[in-house]
Amino acid sequence: MNWWPSCGYERLQLSDTGWLVPTPDYLRLWLEERPELALVPESCKAERRLHEALREDPLRRVDAGELARLKDVDARENYRLFLALRDGLESAGSLEGWYLGLMRSGRIEVPPLFIDLVVQAMLRHLLRESDDVLQLRAAELFFRPQRVTVQDGQVLCADQAVVEQYSRNAGLGELGRLLVENKTALREAELTVLDASDAAAYRERSERYRYLLDLTHEVTQDLSHGLTLRMTRARSGLKGLARVLEAWTQHLLGVTVTIEPLARVDDATWRWHVGLDAQATAILNQLYEGQAVDAAQLQRLISLFRLTFAHAAPVQPGMQGKPVYLGLAMNAQGLLRLKPQNLLLNLPLAQAS
Repeated sequence: MNWWPSCGYERLQLSDTGWLVPTPDYLRLWLEERPELALVPESCKAERRLHEALREDPLRRVDAGELARLKDVDARENYRLFLALRDGLESAGSLEGWYLGLMRSGRIEVPPLFIDLVVQAMLRHLLRESDDVLQLRAAELFFRPQRVTVQDGQVLCADQAVVEQYSRNAGLGELGRLLVENKTALREAELTVLDASDAAAYRERSERYRYLLDLTHEVTQDLSHGLTLRMTRARSGLKGLARVLEAWTQHLLGVTVTIEPLARVDDATWRWHVGLDAQATAILNQLYEGQAVDAAQLQRLISLFRLTFAHAAPVQPGMQGKPVYLGLAMNAQGLLRLKPQNLLLNLPLAQAS
């Protein structure tokens, strides 16, 4: 069964190296499905002509004069951005080449939505044979912001856009909006914690993004006589996230790594770390430099990970056999925005000669 169908994975081709090659049909999907490029009743004749011409030939050259004839300023800018993406993908030859080049350039002038859709297609390819639904849900963190809550020691994350939708209208559309405005009691959001038994249902409803992912690392149980039992969760979503991070690193960098969740770092020779988001980067930097981190900031840390390179990995001198510590954290409002490019840009890899 196909999941995340709107990412266009089935319209891509594979190169000899296993990377994803954009096709005219893949570009056509953007014109057919993306609301930013969709025609509306107010679309002018020039926009309608351009839209139809690009659907016929997505690789067709479009000059500045043709864009200038679009009356709507927003439509003109949306087409400009789409054409820049199209030309960038065509020049790079693959989604992976385009993404790596963009991130390494340090000049991100592409809308985050465009980047997220490309990342989603790459992950769809990486996980094409996975039968672990927790990995599929964990992969959503790469391209969709999450809202994290902690309840009785359980760390749960939900899709941010879905949470906002329910907060506006309880998922009931215009009726829900009216009820909210009139302060009428509404049913709670129908969000379910994902379990391994939900694999078929997840694939069928993958683009509803309504499953919660359990990111709890340890379960704590108070025993008698003042004893506390700590048990590591074998099926935590953190395990699924670690597997996706491994596949991401292997696919884009050609480097084999093993990544495991940690509750804490006990390493007197800690040499390297990578934050998987802005919050975790700040926390790890402070800890590494021996600075005090206040309790509120530490509570935002969702998990740590230990990354170990395969024996033959091309790492920098002094890092052979040494782990890299990763961190994942939410901000003060409970928002988690994972930056998968951090893992690609900041590992201690030796420069290719």
